[in-house]
Amino acid sequence: MSTPTTAGAAQVELAIGGMTCASCAARIEKKLNRMDGVEATVNYATEKAKVTFSADIPVADLIATVEATGYTAAEPEPERPAASGGADGGGGPTDEEKADEELRPLKQRLVTAVALAVPVIAMAMVPALQIEYWQWLSLTLAAPVVTYAAWPFHRAAWTNARHGAATMDTLISVGTVAAFLWSLWALFFGTAGTPGMTHPFEFTIARTDGAGNIYLEA
Repeated sequence: MSTPTTAGAAQVELAIGGMTCASCAARIEKKLNRMDGVEATVNYATEKAKVTFSADIPVADLIATVEATGYTAAEPEPERPAASGGADGGGGPTDEEKADEELRPLKQRLVTAVALAVPVIAMAMVPALQIEYWQWLSLTLAAPVVTYAAWPFHRAAWTNARHGAATMDTLISVGTVAAFLWSLWALFFGTAGTPGMTHPFEFTIARTDGAGNIYLEA
């Protein structure tokens, strides 16, 4: 809910969704401040935007500007008074419960990524673990990490690309996809898929054709 400040001005605090790094907050802040009669400060940590604007500007226009930047915005719900009586107080979910609900999918992706990535990294770094067809096992384990577990990064990178911007999500998405696609090429069209192929753990500057190298641990 917007509140009046000085004559002809009002202030509102918007809840921002979809931010993944500080540069996202900077982009939203820049877009809002480009509007005539608007001064905005976006806090990435609290996911809030404090906006002072001319009273003749609808809050819906502020929200539309944020959404056009690739994020979500809404006026925070008013705090509900604590209900008396009853074990659960008769109220809805608390802010902490809402936060836990929002984080649950991310925690599931994290657990999946850790469980599947550790064996891939171990096989890539320890030649003794490179059993026959280890490279295909690595592909099987790495595929869900690059697709399912990393999906929020890819989604954010695509959103930023549509708006002509790049963030850390872009770096992560491009890097992992490039490593995965090269590994696919090396496995199916190069020599990396040959049974018995191994990757010795060594430091060298010798040139190779790259057809026998995979980077699934990346």
